[in-house]
Amino acid sequence: MGRCGYDRRMNTAAPSPTTLPCEPAPMGPVAALARDIKISHSLFALPFAVLASFMARPASESWGRFAAQMVLILICMVSARTFAMLANRIVDRDFDALNPRTRGRALPSGRVALRHALFALLWSAGLFIVCCVGFGFAFDNWWPTLLSAPVLAWIGAYGWMKRWTAMCHLFLGSSLAISPLAAALAVNPEALAQQPALWLLSLSVLCWVAGFDIIYALQDVEVDRQQSLHSLPSRLGVGRALWVSRALHAVSVGCLGAVVLIDHRFDSLFAAGVGLVAALLVVEHAVTAGGATARIQLAFFTLNGVISCLLGVLGVVSVAV
Repeated sequence: MGRCGYDRRMNTAAPSPTTLPCEPAPMGPVAALARDIKISHSLFALPFAVLASFMARPASESWGRFAAQMVLILICMVSARTFAMLANRIVDRDFDALNPRTRGRALPSGRVALRHALFALLWSAGLFIVCCVGFGFAFDNWWPTLLSAPVLAWIGAYGWMKRWTAMCHLFLGSSLAISPLAAALAVNPEALAQQPALWLLSLSVLCWVAGFDIIYALQDVEVDRQQSLHSLPSRLGVGRALWVSRALHAVSVGCLGAVVLIDHRFDSLFAAGVGLVAALLVVEHAVTAGGATARIQLAFFTLNGVISCLLGVLGVVSVAV
């Protein structure tokens, strides 16, 4: 519990008889935005991009060249995710101001001016494009440059999707599913045609992210209905939406199993990791059964962070060794 009755666990202001309305401790716009968009959560998609890079790496390529490519990929990943989160916060700022769970965010609370958020948005987009151009000059691969603007447009559109369709969860999943394909394209464009396992990995990410985004949306069912925003829990009801989430996670695990079967570089260690991921997803659904929201932070951040890191590490070990 923070100052003025501010409950950081639920991001809501708890009334206090002895304090004024909650105001978070002052901080600069950069720190406030970084805290708001949770840059550390770039971890969700990053391990899959690293794994796809190792899968796409030609055996003849030197490790020095590959290390330089990985540096650019990591910067691209963090800057693209920052751009996407900032775009979502900017587009949704008026809706966030009306939602008790999100009204304390940097933009709707007034702690950060819109111009500062727009500057950060342009800065992250510029850094992403510059790194994509770097692949052209350093490695004679201009595909990242050609696709940089379309990728930014795609990943930045999620905030608008919630206004139009309950399938916004799948759109968000596709935004993160781009990352392994983009990483493979940056390392070796021919790998996308030669390795169907890369596409299965991407489909697994899509279903995994869409499934846990449905769970995350349980927090805002009534607010989404009041604001005419679309989500599967608000449109189908909590029970049916959770079954869709379970089905998506089952498909995600199935795709990972198919990766093991068709790409013989993945050994029993990675297969065991897939089994453990399936168990973690069962736990994720157990703690949110019936639409329970008290442990959504555990399910959304902790378990999914463990899943991505586990698969990334075990996959890289299998492919590299």
